[in-house]
Amino acid sequence: MERDELRALLRAVAAGQVDVDDACARVGEAPFVELGYAKPDVQRGVRQGVSEVIYGAGKTAEQIAGIMDALEQSGQRRIIVTRLDAKKGDELETLLKEEMPRLADGYRYLATPRMGILGEAPKPTGVGYVLVIAAGTSDLYCAEEAAVTAEMLGNEVRRVYDAGVAGIHRLLSHTGDIQRASVIIAVAGMEGALASVVGGLASCPVIACPTSVGYGASLGGISALLSMLNSCASGASVVNIDNGFGAGYQASLINHVGR
Repeated sequence: MERDELRALLRAVAAGQVDVDDACARVGEAPFVELGYAKPDVQRGVRQGVSEVIYGAGKTAEQIAGIMDALEQSGQRRIIVTRLDAKKGDELETLLKEEMPRLADGYRYLATPRMGILGEAPKPTGVGYVLVIAAGTSDLYCAEEAAVTAEMLGNEVRRVYDAGVAGIHRLLSHTGDIQRASVIIAVAGMEGALASVVGGLASCPVIACPTSVGYGASLGGISALLSMLNSCASGASVVNIDNGFGAGYQASLINHVGR
């Protein structure tokens, strides 16, 4: 059950359309489903406002399909699968078509962010827009993970890509977008300087997301991570390396404060 469904159920009880005992039975259903290999949390949407998201790495296509099935049967209308490589994405799509056609109709695979999506993004309900800025084209896998996550959580998302500090005029041409955003996600590898520059232009919170893009001394994103952690831009916070999902989720929380 998701939070908007709980509100609808309570309104139906208030209107006399649903019996109190029936409503109690629905709300009192087990908070998770026991699958043996997983315990999908079917009431997370009620508790946190965002339903469970499936981390695809390390799971088989069969396990992911089983979790999706349990979540969908519990009433979850939108399901996100992160870290889903193309091979497993194809296996999952085939499995859904053969064994769970009701899920296959609404499922799609997004290659750049390596995500599986069930359902459509909701109408934006945030206070403003989330601006996702990527330093280079090589960072798009992470930037798109952040952008799609934010969209699926009910945010208007605007994108500025290939606007790193190596050609800073590209970034400065979007100063208006930066200054009007409600929250910004700055995605960069190499030395990670983008977050500090953006933080110096923005009055809103900036979420710095380091990527593993770079040559040897970038140490798989550790150099960018440390640069972002040591940023002199006061409004910048940092998520883990390549954690576009975490950046998009946090941006959504910020963009919904007061809603």
